[in-house]
Amino acid sequence: MRLRFLGTDSQVGQCPTLYATDRDTYVVQGWKVTDPEALADLRDVLDGETFVEIPKALLRFAANDEPEEDR
Repeated sequence: MRLRFLGTDSQVGQCPTLYATDRDTYVVQGWKVTDPEALADLRDVLDGETFVEIPKALLRFAANDEPEEDR
């Protein structure tokens, strides 16, 4: 899998950050969710899955996710 940086709401070298993948998905760099109440609300968690928290405003960078040939 390859990642392409889309944007960040942070200072250099910090999270949260949004990336597009070459598999038509997104990867987010954010704050690890460790709150027991929040984790208890999650459903159908598979082995190998994890959860990160990001601000809603970060998703505005998803609009930058255009195929290279469309730029």
